[in-house]
Amino acid sequence: MADDLFGAAAEDRLARRAPLADRLRPRRLDDIVGQDHLIGPGQPLRVLIEADKLSSVILWGPPGTGKTTLARVIAGHTAKSFETLSAVTAGVKDVREVVARAEHRLGERGQGTILFLDEVHRFNKSQQDALLPSVESGLLTLIGATTENPYFEVNPPLLSRSTLFRLHALDDAAARSLIAKALEAEGVGADEDAVAHLAARANGDGRHTLTSLEVAVALAAQRAEADTAGAPAVVSLADAEAALGTKAMRYGRDDHYDVISAFIKSIRGSDPDAGLYWLATMLEAGEDARFIVRRLIILASEDIGEADPTSLLVAVAAAQAVEHVGLPEAQLNLSQAVIHLATAPKSNRATTAIGRAVADVRERPSSGVPAHLRDGHYQGAAKLGHGTGYEYPHDDPRGWVEQEYRPPEVARRRYYEPSPHGHEREITERMASRRPPSKPQDGPR
Repeated sequence: MADDLFGAAAEDRLARRAPLADRLRPRRLDDIVGQDHLIGPGQPLRVLIEADKLSSVILWGPPGTGKTTLARVIAGHTAKSFETLSAVTAGVKDVREVVARAEHRLGERGQGTILFLDEVHRFNKSQQDALLPSVESGLLTLIGATTENPYFEVNPPLLSRSTLFRLHALDDAAARSLIAKALEAEGVGADEDAVAHLAARANGDGRHTLTSLEVAVALAAQRAEADTAGAPAVVSLADAEAALGTKAMRYGRDDHYDVISAFIKSIRGSDPDAGLYWLATMLEAGEDARFIVRRLIILASEDIGEADPTSLLVAVAAAQAVEHVGLPEAQLNLSQAVIHLATAPKSNRATTAIGRAVADVRERPSSGVPAHLRDGHYQGAAKLGHGTGYEYPHDDPRGWVEQEYRPPEVARRRYYEPSPHGHEREITERMASRRPPSKPQDGPR
């Protein structure tokens, strides 16, 4: 009952204040954490911002890495007018209104306009096209923010007129720095294990870290107010666990690496029960499910590969389930993935194949792309002999032709040798009927 009262009081305390993430939003470049590669001293984006010479940019990064914050800091450094739209709610009409205001400012007082477009990937092609003439002419300086790969989500003409800056997920040091600033601002202390737990569960998201810390601080402050001895508010591990909804890991840093090693080796060794045991161990310890599933995706190619091509699909699907479903329900998807990967036929030939290819690229001089494989579509290519002699495989009834696709220096090297396991047995038979045997001196390493 007492815990419920404290929880209700903490919720009331939070409701009466602006969110911590908003109160701590940086106003200066030096206050932004985790993006030193872009805004550290002498870095290109910082130089452009401080000189107020920023051209159109796309800020690409995971949630909570500071894209909106960076845009607001830019607004404080520029003499241009600063407009904001969200692609979630804005349409072509809103874009046209911004363009009209920008034309008016420029004509009346010679002032340029910066448009910050959040979630730019949510704009469809026609909406992005409506921006293009103004960006191209320089009437608008666009700052687009996106969590999605802009090469897939932003129209090529718009992307080609913008400089792409990639923001990194916050690492442990950046998360701890953010937590320290927040604790200082709140006038609250914290136990080291509480800070470690909050930083470990940050998942690269500064906003999520501050939101969780705010709940933990409210719990600690409410407990301190109820303490008749007048003890100061200190965030405990229990507060951090309650705020995050996850228990702190029940094993240390060394155990973390040992357990994941046992997990991977169990699946590689085709023991589903052992794989499930170590999966349960990690989940009960509060291990990040995204870390677990990342390792499964790697294993699907490293240890299974073409012996069972569906394994990579299963692992990626498990990763999507973790994102869309979340724990505890996503443990069912992780369990299915572990069972599938452990019982699948094994092959490391995809791993060894790329290793051999990389070694040749690094160690063997190349004469470049053979003439018949070069691009022959542009004007004048034929005069250079580009594409001459290329045989189109679809013109052959077999669907393939005997043709060399590599420089002569590595023409007979073998990188991929299928194993006799699973689907790779079929690949072996198909390849045997097509490619000539490798030279003895050019056999696999």
